[in-house]
Amino acid sequence: MKRVVVGLSLAALLIAGILGSALLGQLPVQPTEVIGSLLRAVGIPNDWAPDDPIIESALWIVRFPRILMAIVVGAALAAAGAVMQAIFGNPLAEPGVVGVSSGAALGAATAIVLGLSAFGDYAIALFAFVGGLLATLLVYFVSRANGRTEVVTLLLTGIAVNAFASAGLAFALFAASTASREQIIFWQLGSLNGALWNEVLVVAVVAVIGVAVAVLLGRRYDLLSLGERNARHLGLDVERLRLVSIVVVALLTGVAVAFVGIIAFVGLVVPHVVRMLLGPQHRSLIVYSAFGGAVLMLAADLLARTIVPGAELPIGMLTSLVGGPFFFFLLWRQRRRSGGWA
Repeated sequence: MKRVVVGLSLAALLIAGILGSALLGQLPVQPTEVIGSLLRAVGIPNDWAPDDPIIESALWIVRFPRILMAIVVGAALAAAGAVMQAIFGNPLAEPGVVGVSSGAALGAATAIVLGLSAFGDYAIALFAFVGGLLATLLVYFVSRANGRTEVVTLLLTGIAVNAFASAGLAFALFAASTASREQIIFWQLGSLNGALWNEVLVVAVVAVIGVAVAVLLGRRYDLLSLGERNARHLGLDVERLRLVSIVVVALLTGVAVAFVGIIAFVGLVVPHVVRMLLGPQHRSLIVYSAFGGAVLMLAADLLARTIVPGAELPIGMLTSLVGGPFFFFLLWRQRRRSGGWA
């Protein structure tokens, strides 16, 4: 019953976010115009469709691709966070916190500086994936000892990876041309502005595949949560599961960062909220986290576009404003449980 209530609530919030994002902005659009435009697009004639070509262009060139990009990126980042927390056995694991997003951004920046963007967005996405994969592997091998991940080691490894990636991004800015420098700054801030249909298609395909693989592995994550020794006794190949999961995390994070930049804390906040509502069963956790990530990204993007009249805030800044205090709360609670803080 609780899952039904949470699912219906997320569906209602998702629909509200889609409608709000389509209606609100510098160019006002009526609800009937949005519905009429969608009906006309699927071949259903109606009297609601907008006659103004500016409104039609604003919907199909700017707002609709941006809405879908927010949905698939939010789903990818939230699912990646849930998977990372499962394989590390640590509630503080998240692509942005431990440096996976920064590694992906460094890979994308390298592709831009080398001029590979001339070969299309796929080249940037490939380099972003490689950067995210290398960062994830580094965090995995450095932070684990005696079959477990220490919180302090995980955070210190994340700080080191983020510092190295920041230095690499600074060097890329120094070596880049003016046009490339603007692209790299975009990746550092994070934004859904300028989302294109072909980019949405790439992110959507990778996100759907990545989330589907994570859901299929959900039962194995449940076994892993019992402890590595117990999981091995039950026939689980732990290291193979972790390596496959690392590739999934790198794919989900890399493709998101490649097109919208660094957006932190989505993968930290959403899985925790879902876990508090529904419990730790991983299949439902990953599915509901994906929907929750889509809702959070839609809300953050809507605020980024409307909170300051005539301007657009970086969406990564808004998610950090929410996620930063939440991360500190989780860290405080973790330390209290271990007796570290009074």
